[in-house]
Amino acid sequence: MRENIRNITKELFGDIDLIFMCEFGSHLYGTNTENSDRDYKGVFVPAKEDCYLNRIPKSLLHTTKKDNAQKNDQNDIDIELYSIQNFLKLLSRGDTGALDILHASSNPRSVIGTSNCFQYLYEHRSDFYTKNLKAFVGYCRTQAAKYGIKGSRLNDSKRVLDFLESKNPNDRMVSHWDSLPTGEHLKYIEDDIGAMYEVCGRKIQPTVTIGYALNIVRKFYDNYGKRAQKAANNEGIDWKAVSHALRCAHQMKSIYETGDILFPLKESEDLIKIKKGEMDYTTQVAPMLDNLMDEVEELCEKSTLPKKVDIKKWERWLLKLYL
Repeated sequence: MRENIRNITKELFGDIDLIFMCEFGSHLYGTNTENSDRDYKGVFVPAKEDCYLNRIPKSLLHTTKKDNAQKNDQNDIDIELYSIQNFLKLLSRGDTGALDILHASSNPRSVIGTSNCFQYLYEHRSDFYTKNLKAFVGYCRTQAAKYGIKGSRLNDSKRVLDFLESKNPNDRMVSHWDSLPTGEHLKYIEDDIGAMYEVCGRKIQPTVTIGYALNIVRKFYDNYGKRAQKAANNEGIDWKAVSHALRCAHQMKSIYETGDILFPLKESEDLIKIKKGEMDYTTQVAPMLDNLMDEVEELCEKSTLPKKVDIKKWERWLLKLYL
């Protein structure tokens, strides 16, 4: 299979300077099932001529998925190769996919081809760990909130709904600005465009009418309530997305606690169960995700990691690579 993928890659993209390639996704994490498709990712060094002519692609992509198919099946193959320039940029931003590729060497069975150049990156992987990895928790929080992990979100939005319904819909929000309810998910914030009132992540300006704000809050309350009720019955949940959120949180915890990510993940068995919808969302999965995110945020706050990657160092390394 590995030799076949190498041949397919060469046929698709020609004689590019491929410095790393691995099996990606569930087969890398150890969360693959009988229905999992095959994903392959890699990194290549664009030719000098492409650099001079400003035609470096961010990535090269090939997929066998049919145009009318909603998702890949077990027979589909995806191949994506990142230019080294884009790969370093993604790593400096803390991109989860790029970090997964960087750590793929910890699972030799997933590695299809590597080089001294990429091995150097792997040996210095800790250079790409920062406190900003906390941004991944935002993705996890979004997935959790999507299915009503906290009843307090519903309760807070109901408080605002009741408050706005008691006011004249033609009034401006600013008329009642100092009286708006506050709580865990209700707060005043300063945005790029000025003062805002935030209701469960929805931002409302002081200049809009009560009626306009009421529509925003009512829509959230109705949709969120329905999703929360479905989640209580283990219905309507994107189990694959939830398992991805948990996987990301586990990986971030691993970085903060051990200074590394090892594949396949030791949590793979639980992640497969969640992916298949074999665990109860309300009593098992939701508390697990919520507690794990709290733990990661606390570890992040206590971390002594730098706030950002020293990108200048890696720019110098890249220049040496070409020179």
